[in-house]
Amino acid sequence: MKAQLLGKETRSGEMDEELKNFIKVWISAIISIAYCYYISARIKSGVFRLLTVLPVCALFLVFPLFFSSVHFSGSIAFFLTWLANFKLILFSFDQGPLSPLPSTLSRFICFTCFPIKPQQNPNPQNQIPKWVFAIKVAIFGVLLHMYEYKQYLSPSLLLVLYSLHIYLELEIALMLVRGLVFMTLGCDLEPQSNEPYLATSLQDFWGHRWNLMVPAIFRVAVYTPVRRLAKRIMNSDQALFLGVFATFLVSGAVHELIFFYITHDMPTGEVTWFFVLHGLCTAAEVAVKKQTVVKRWWRVSPTMSVSQLLTVAFVVVTSGWLFFPPLIRSGMIERLANEALMPIDFVKSKLLYFVES
Repeated sequence: MKAQLLGKETRSGEMDEELKNFIKVWISAIISIAYCYYISARIKSGVFRLLTVLPVCALFLVFPLFFSSVHFSGSIAFFLTWLANFKLILFSFDQGPLSPLPSTLSRFICFTCFPIKPQQNPNPQNQIPKWVFAIKVAIFGVLLHMYEYKQYLSPSLLLVLYSLHIYLELEIALMLVRGLVFMTLGCDLEPQSNEPYLATSLQDFWGHRWNLMVPAIFRVAVYTPVRRLAKRIMNSDQALFLGVFATFLVSGAVHELIFFYITHDMPTGEVTWFFVLHGLCTAAEVAVKKQTVVKRWWRVSPTMSVSQLLTVAFVVVTSGWLFFPPLIRSGMIERLANEALMPIDFVKSKLLYFVES
């Protein structure tokens, strides 16, 4: 019992330190983004504006190293190192979600850091019902409880649980961010994902359902310029293939960097190969679907449920083969589950301290 209480006190102390670093990092990030809004935005778009933005990008590359927690380092790497840096580089050339320049600093900060953008034509049918979100939270709670019995679960079932964990945690976190930003800005925001488990193809999964802001940024930052340049030396289909492949290759490199932040292990290249494989398969899928016969069959095919099953199965199996092994070897998955319980211990310790005092 004493060892258990000591463990909880230790986790509470770690949570205190991580929260302090988290606050310091976000204060620094907000000041840096404000500098871009008030100083960089006044410089003509192009190389000179990019030179004023690059020091901020370099700072955002360092921030995740301040944390030992998977959740803190991972979230900072996603929001600042990945999203904010790509958006600020695009902003340097008047491209991406920050162009045209948002009307207020608060909007500029939110649109820079988070995977959100204003919804141009709000459609109530696109809003996810609250009960669906509640069900996802409940499933996530059950999932955390199941980790206590993981020694009795098969590797295949554990792989499914890991995939479900990553999806649900991202979905819940991004929904909370969306709600917070909605209350702050008072404007409709586009959803971050669109039920990826219903994807009917890899193109549908990566382009229209999973983490929608990321493909939107990669489309502007990688796919379009690569395809435009490739068209000068090859035909349209080859340029499209190269654009898709380059996009997945860059995504793989970014994921390698994020894996380094959260595991502190040198990259093995497995996650890059995961995205290279999906890039090749997605590009081939796009090329095949452009054929007239296949296009007609796809429109009238009654086997959408089969294609959904095959798509999700391919994502899960290839994830188990290439995506998850580096995370499992580093113990990151286990830390992820343990850290999910840290906020509960933290709140309990604070309440206990308040009652005793």
